[in-house]
Amino acid sequence: MRWSQTFTVVDCHAEGEIGKVVTGGVFDVPGRTMFDKMRHLAEHRDGLRKFVLFEPRGTVNHNANIILPTNNPEAAMGFVILESTEYPAMSGSNTICVATALLETGILPMKEPVTELVLEAPGGLIKVTCDCKDGKVRQVKFTNQPAFAYHLDKVVEVEGLGSLKVDVAYGGMTYVHVDATALGLGLTRDEARDLCGLGQRIKTAAAAQLEVSHPENPLIPGITQTQFMGPFRREGGRLTAKNTVIVSPGRNDRSPCGTGTCARLAVMHAKGQIKPGEVFDHESLIGTHFISEIVGTTKVGRYPAVIPTVAGQAWITAISQFGYDPTDPFPEGFTLSDVWLKAL
Repeated sequence: MRWSQTFTVVDCHAEGEIGKVVTGGVFDVPGRTMFDKMRHLAEHRDGLRKFVLFEPRGTVNHNANIILPTNNPEAAMGFVILESTEYPAMSGSNTICVATALLETGILPMKEPVTELVLEAPGGLIKVTCDCKDGKVRQVKFTNQPAFAYHLDKVVEVEGLGSLKVDVAYGGMTYVHVDATALGLGLTRDEARDLCGLGQRIKTAAAAQLEVSHPENPLIPGITQTQFMGPFRREGGRLTAKNTVIVSPGRNDRSPCGTGTCARLAVMHAKGQIKPGEVFDHESLIGTHFISEIVGTTKVGRYPAVIPTVAGQAWITAISQFGYDPTDPFPEGFTLSDVWLKAL
């Protein structure tokens, strides 16, 4: 074996959503902040993202995270999130995977029964509280950067659907929100493929027709995700609802989506549907849950915003090494349009 590159990878999933954690082999990336490091990777080393996520080493439903040293004295560690088509400023399921991998592999010390950390994501500092017992992280609860609604009850024209009422909100990524029942959808597993096609069409239409620019960082992308929202109800003193997020290039998030949950909290609060301190139980297409609430309010630019928390659990499924043999014809992997929708 004559690998010219070797990476240590901890495979995790958070409530079903895969978030690989690259713990060794990258070392560091130029940049003062984690957002700077993310931009450097995107502009100069995007082959690393493709190497980890594209076939034959990855597949369309994998995310990954690169653990990097932080320059922020408040943070214990930093991480950059890699997805199939973009570098998000923040991801909830990936944050849960990263915190779990850092503690369960001993990279950072675990304190039982509670370990508190501050991690630096590209979107900013993320406070994390981990419930730990017998060496296992049983729950990760993170406090996200503020989430806010850009547009409420706007109408977009979608090919094949006509006029559709949507909301647009930011929770670490920017989502167009659609009422699933208005489209006759029950958010069941057998709808997954149809949801992907609809979600991509709606996202494309909303991105073209609704102006979105982050008021504090215009380099954060606009609408890149569609969130189908099931009706919410009150059960046992908490609000609960189902959802699914369509992640580009066109697949269902297996978890209830952490930043999607934060964006939905912002919309619900803006519409008077939830108050700070109320618990919101968000359920995924496969029946997993994120438990969330609003712990404060603020403003981001001219937008009223909420400070959300989201809690869930991750599980380590494997620890492996990825390598590159100089004779391998696919140093950056490949994609085919059968599942990736676009061949590269």
